[in-house]
Amino acid sequence: MEATMTEGLEEFSEQQKKILSRFVSNTSGKVFVLHNLPEVLKGALFSRYSRSNLGLRSLLLKEFILNQDSAFSSIVGKDPSSAEKEADEQIIAIKKAHDFYDRILDGYGDDSIAELGGAHLGVENISMLAAKALEESRIGGSPLEKSTRYICFDQKVNGEYLFYKEPVLMTSAYRDLYLSTCNRLFATYSKLIPLLSAQMEEKIPKESHVSKAAYTTALRAKVLDCLRGLLPASSLTNVGFFGNGRFFEQLIRKLSGHNLSELQEISKEMLAELSKVIPSFVKRADPATKYCQTYAAFSEQMKEELHLLASAHKAQIPQNREPGVFLISHDPDSIMKVAGALLYEYVDTSLEDIWKHVRKLSDEEVARILDAGALFRENRRHKSPRALELATFTFEIVADFGIYRDLQRHRMLTQERQLLTCNYGYFVPREIMGTAMEKEYVGAMEEAKKAYDLMAQELPEEAQYVVPMAYNLRWYFHVNLRALQWMCELRSSAAGHMSYRYVAQEMVRKVCQLFPAFERFFRFVDFEGYELGRMGQEIRREEKKAAPSL
Repeated sequence: MEATMTEGLEEFSEQQKKILSRFVSNTSGKVFVLHNLPEVLKGALFSRYSRSNLGLRSLLLKEFILNQDSAFSSIVGKDPSSAEKEADEQIIAIKKAHDFYDRILDGYGDDSIAELGGAHLGVENISMLAAKALEESRIGGSPLEKSTRYICFDQKVNGEYLFYKEPVLMTSAYRDLYLSTCNRLFATYSKLIPLLSAQMEEKIPKESHVSKAAYTTALRAKVLDCLRGLLPASSLTNVGFFGNGRFFEQLIRKLSGHNLSELQEISKEMLAELSKVIPSFVKRADPATKYCQTYAAFSEQMKEELHLLASAHKAQIPQNREPGVFLISHDPDSIMKVAGALLYEYVDTSLEDIWKHVRKLSDEEVARILDAGALFRENRRHKSPRALELATFTFEIVADFGIYRDLQRHRMLTQERQLLTCNYGYFVPREIMGTAMEKEYVGAMEEAKKAYDLMAQELPEEAQYVVPMAYNLRWYFHVNLRALQWMCELRSSAAGHMSYRYVAQEMVRKVCQLFPAFERFFRFVDFEGYELGRMGQEIRREEKKAAPSL
């Protein structure tokens, strides 16, 4: 059942087309999509594809569909009527074919082959602290997390607020303190929602041209944004991922060596579930393999040594606990490097020589080059050229955990945070300052600090679970100009949270103070302030709902 070739394109018999049509979007065009295939099979197919002179459809037909060793029909079903097999039957079939696909992957691919298959993964009822650890892995995965803006976290199940009962704390002398502190934070959050809603509605009444639905949604988002700082890091959330096999393998391996038992447990569950759909791509994350064991030894030894060194030097390093956005490192040659890189594609000489030439140019000539890379953008979604990536900046930020939680999801930068603590003060929303609500809010915050201070003496990592989102922490971003442009134009928009909008605006101000020439690249940063920041977006949403469908 061999395919034939005509002018470079493969031709298939009617029987072959009938077989293939279940798995490819077309059997004759140059461009087509695979479907109805398990992820593990797609990855094995692509890994073989790079070493074969056959087209992908011929390869699928010859080496997979018609290959008895592949157990192909058991996995995908013998005909269209059997495509909807029971999940447990399909899992058994995939396991049966496991050795076959492993041979393909081991024989024809390296680590990058694991990026050719992926999975959608849901991780539910985990703490916000754990969610941040999952989202720290930057490349190959796309996370979505339950929103504190659209979802109210005041629900109870069986009379209890929804927060993670950390097992070490729950079996320690701090059990009752942990529970009472988290319950106090949730109770305060729940109590203040209707009070702040009423105050906001009185302060910012609905205008006649705004629909009730848009106004209500924007007002609710504003209230929840103000009060989210009360939620402890133990608050339960849900995270959804789409990721490739390489991403999941490295994430599982990293989580399995974490000190927090919640993350260790998540790693085990992730491995078990992903092994049902992409087993060959995550097998090296199994703790029993040499890959995982050697990584665990490396990670543990490195952490122990760094911890010892940090302890030795800590007392000699000055303490600065002031909140703010600090630009602590930059390249003074940034303008020259960006301007030269903008020209690079269009000249026939080395980048080093272009830089030497740009150094000799007048400010006006350099400005013309930079303008060429900036002036034709019409909105923030017009991505700037990669030349901007040659300018890099290191920011250190001391701001609340809620801000970090939002900004951390930008993956095209280098970032690291310190442990959550109650040592750097906390944020109080101006909307409750000077009201009776401020006393309730501050009282809950101070109680959380007392609990944290006690627990952290013995259990500094587990004590993070009791830290409310309003408390400040310290982290750094090392970011290039292009990534900074994207992040700050997005996060300064009117719809954003007022706190992270300030951080985005401040980062741009710092860069433009140093390099006024770079101001042209931040045309779509929004420096305005808004009472109901999401109002415009909610109005547009309601207008779309009301518009007749075409």
